[in-house]
Amino acid sequence: MTAVAADERFARLHLLRSPHVGPVTFHRLITRFGSAAAALPALPQLAARGGAAYRMADPGTIAAEFDRAEAVGARHVFWDEPDYPLALLTIDQPPPVLTIKGRQALFDQPAVALVGARNASAGAVRLARDFAAALASRGHAVVSGLARGIDAAAHQGALSASYGDGGTIAVIAGGIDVAYPPEHAALQDRIAAEGLLVAEMPPGTEPQARHFPTRNRIIAGLGAGTVVIEAAPKSGSLITARLASDYGREVMAVPGSPLDARAHGCNLLIRDGAILVQSADDIAELIDTFAGQPRSRFRDSAAEAPAYADAEPDPDIVARIGALLGQAPVAVDEVIRQSGAAPGAVHDALIDLELAGRLLRHAGGRVSLG
Repeated sequence: MTAVAADERFARLHLLRSPHVGPVTFHRLITRFGSAAAALPALPQLAARGGAAYRMADPGTIAAEFDRAEAVGARHVFWDEPDYPLALLTIDQPPPVLTIKGRQALFDQPAVALVGARNASAGAVRLARDFAAALASRGHAVVSGLARGIDAAAHQGALSASYGDGGTIAVIAGGIDVAYPPEHAALQDRIAAEGLLVAEMPPGTEPQARHFPTRNRIIAGLGAGTVVIEAAPKSGSLITARLASDYGREVMAVPGSPLDARAHGCNLLIRDGAILVQSADDIAELIDTFAGQPRSRFRDSAAEAPAYADAEPDPDIVARIGALLGQAPVAVDEVIRQSGAAPGAVHDALIDLELAGRLLRHAGGRVSLG
């Protein structure tokens, strides 16, 4: 990894902030054209092939984003720069750029995610705080999402650790300079000063519901394992745990009483193969010996996306691929099989459809009409 020239960094952010350019399309465009500077001029033509006009992001907005990050003491880190966390390069749809503020050295520490219920019980809050303090004292980076309940307790516990190289990483759903929830503004400032604050959204972005699932994939991706302490069966914490399983990381859960609805999610995780933990020692034993092979038994990790290969233009391919898609998500591999076209041609057509606003990408390499 080497530093990226300033003009290419600007072009990369310009490309990423342009309409309908998500992580998958961003990386495929970079692979196809060789650089963001070369890909940007092609966007209107590609979108036209998908059936719509296209208007790129305003360059002034991009310049303002860099300026705003600098003004609040943060900076952008791209996926191929030295300070980008290597753990995220192995996940599905890694963020092409992160905005970070604080101790970037925490990216190099063995990390564990602690997540759980927002309306956590007093006992669970204390447990999260104690777990986090003990793990940080051992030199671990405790990762969480700065939400109410378990997340906040995990950050507070890690910040209280009095020795060791560990600390806490907060992955937030909005911009790096937006406190959410508002009552955690002081905690967020302290994490930026003593730990590490990470955001995928541009500075100034108010968090919205759709941002939290994407935030969760970063939490799961940064940790060698994820621990769930109290969670409802359909909570975001369980989504984070299952993402961790998909990424081949350890999944751990603290058991609870079947009479407490807040424990049902953790008990379900344990039933389905998560590792039962009751102390920081249990967690450290798994994380410290982590070698890439999970002991949890949810399901096989998601298959890697096929490598992009450029193909000869086919004037009918966009219409053919569009006709194969519907509102229900389908795997890209299945689209390739049914189309009978070369994989590169199919990926090319998907980019055209996405830039035209006609395609949605989903987790696990699936797509649908937008």
